[in-house]
Amino acid sequence: MRGIDRRWLIVTVALLVVISMAAAGCGKKKGDGPGAPEVAVVVLEYEKVPIVTELPGRISAFLIAEVRPQVTGIIKKRLFTEGSDVKAGQVLYEIDPAPYQAAFDNASASLARAEANLPPIRAKAQRYKELVAIKAVSQQEFDDVTGALMQAEADVKYWKAAVQTARINLGYTRLTAPISGRIGKSSVTVGALATANQPAAFTSIQQLDPVYVDAMQSSANLLKLQRAVASGKVSSKGPGQTKVKLVLEDGTPYSQEGTLKFSDVTVEPSTGSFILRMVFPNPKSTLLPGMYARALVEEGVAEQAILAPQQGISRDPKGNAYVLLVNAKNTVELRMITTDRAIGDKWLVSSGLKSGDRMIVEGLQKVRPGVPVKVVPFKAAGKDDKISPNRGDPKPAPPNTKTK
Repeated sequence: MRGIDRRWLIVTVALLVVISMAAAGCGKKKGDGPGAPEVAVVVLEYEKVPIVTELPGRISAFLIAEVRPQVTGIIKKRLFTEGSDVKAGQVLYEIDPAPYQAAFDNASASLARAEANLPPIRAKAQRYKELVAIKAVSQQEFDDVTGALMQAEADVKYWKAAVQTARINLGYTRLTAPISGRIGKSSVTVGALATANQPAAFTSIQQLDPVYVDAMQSSANLLKLQRAVASGKVSSKGPGQTKVKLVLEDGTPYSQEGTLKFSDVTVEPSTGSFILRMVFPNPKSTLLPGMYARALVEEGVAEQAILAPQQGISRDPKGNAYVLLVNAKNTVELRMITTDRAIGDKWLVSSGLKSGDRMIVEGLQKVRPGVPVKVVPFKAAGKDDKISPNRGDPKPAPPNTKTK
């Protein structure tokens, strides 16, 4: 009997254990298994975005004039301070005027003598004209007087021209500024010999307000912009209306806004680029010729542009960009896209996305295409949340990469 009681006791304990485990299992709720992953999304919308291209450029003077002597002589005075601002017409150098003053006086005296000889010869010719009509003088005598009159008139014209030449050369002994601007260093000193039309300039003057900025633009980018304008995706402004901003070589923005003046008509074969010339006001002479700068040219405006956060864009092994979207069924969908350029911490998307698409920017490492997800709005980093724009989760594996 004791053996039978012991067996019944073991069976009873086993049944109690099974019943308790079944009861525990029945107590679990059906939804207690793993839930759908949570992702943060950004709802994309069409925006009006200016198409801005950053181009490297060099600053050049608006006007440049080199000062050279036009007569030969010894320099007597230098009448300017190197590096100062000069006005058009201001005297810069004086060349010894003595020989040119003498030449002017000699030509003036010769003109006076020629003009003094002209009235008597003219009167004589008038009298001979009347006398030859009544045969009082011969035709030969009349012809001789007429020839003398013409020679006297020619002498007057000759000496008038000589006086004018002498006056011009005398004026050239005072070298004046052809334009207003900033004058450079002088290459000659007082006492040096100046030679007429010498190749070496005495100094140069540069007008620095306004200034030119010459930048190089790729011809391929120009063709791309022209296609966008032709398709209506981008509205473009003509020369003289396009506004340009400037970033100086130390990275600081220039306070004045410039204007696109014109684009060159020739493409440089070695670089495949052409020159864009812009004009910037320079009232404080901040911009100096030869200085490097970066021009931000607003080439047009994209009326319906899509800007996608960079942290939500991935690339496959071939470099093709793609994003993960959440469709209407809250399921992950992969979409291949084409990016144009970076604008701040976003990419300008030229194709593949439209307004209303929900793009995943956080939680990318937890999902794959076709997986149902739980959507929460994306919370951008605020002033107190010092998180990098590219802080997003690790990028998901490319669409053709196998994952375990």
